[in-house]
Amino acid sequence: MLTIENLDIMTTHSIIQLFIYTLSGFLFGLFLHKIIMPKLSKIIAKTSFKYDDLIVLTIRKWVIPWFLVLGLFFGLKQLNLDLRFYFWIQNGLLIFYIFSSTIIISKVVSGLIKIKASDSDTFISSSSIISNIVIVTIYSIGILIILQTQGISITPVLTALGVGGLAVALALQNTLSNLFAGLQIISSGNFIKGSFIKIASGEDGCIEDITWRSTTIRTLTDHVIIVPNAKLADMIVSNFNLPKTELSFIVEIGVSYDSDLTHVELVTKQVIKQIMEEVEGGVSDFEPVIRYFSFGDSSIQMKATLRVKDYVAQFDVKSAFIKKLHIKFIEQGINIPFPTRTVYSKKED
Repeated sequence: MLTIENLDIMTTHSIIQLFIYTLSGFLFGLFLHKIIMPKLSKIIAKTSFKYDDLIVLTIRKWVIPWFLVLGLFFGLKQLNLDLRFYFWIQNGLLIFYIFSSTIIISKVVSGLIKIKASDSDTFISSSSIISNIVIVTIYSIGILIILQTQGISITPVLTALGVGGLAVALALQNTLSNLFAGLQIISSGNFIKGSFIKIASGEDGCIEDITWRSTTIRTLTDHVIIVPNAKLADMIVSNFNLPKTELSFIVEIGVSYDSDLTHVELVTKQVIKQIMEEVEGGVSDFEPVIRYFSFGDSSIQMKATLRVKDYVAQFDVKSAFIKKLHIKFIEQGINIPFPTRTVYSKKED
């Protein structure tokens, strides 16, 4: 016969079982988190792949919550609860595992994209537009799966999203234009993080990021220029990192008409070779190019071509070249004439 005393004993026993199951789940999860996963991480760290490290690190954060909730679930099953409560608990457990798996998958895939981007010249590493699209897509799929497991038909949801998406697309034409322009910019492979570009409006700088709306460019003066993706996609853009970062630049020089042009060319080439070897950023094996191109008003004009490893290096190299060439011309007696004008004055009677 079931008495109040027996009922109290069963209730106490069930609560103790609930505590034991919950504590066991927590301790087992803690054991995996503190003992097993670190050892697994050390083994995986020895491999040449970066992907497995990311997966283990992401899963490790969820080991304790997973087994704690699992232990709590088995503990609650020991209580004399109504069947509907068991149904709610099972659904809650399923939703928790699906949602946590969605978070893990989104973090892993987003991380894999960044790892792939860092090893590739065709992606913008840390480009937020790619990561955001991936995360939104995975979360949307996860939510649809949760709805499906709860017996909610997703067909009306997808229909509503389609109609609503059309309305949103009409209302946000400019925003969507920037979004798809950003995707086009990235997929073209013509822009990578750190590329030095100059746009048609005159601004130049290094690409820092491409978001869903705009491209961020950091100038040499350490200021930030934000250009809408749609405008950037329609502009003429000079990319000084393609097809490679090395580039040549020209310095125009004028020497007096009584100069020995062969000697001037020889001295200038010697200075260029010296600068290429001594100044950081210069291409040491570059063969200097000197070309005379014009008879000026007071001098013979020539162009000296130098080569540097990247766009920014040209400024230091050019400055060092001008200073060194000026000293060398003085030593060699080569005259750089000042611009002169002859003015005739007619005296009136």
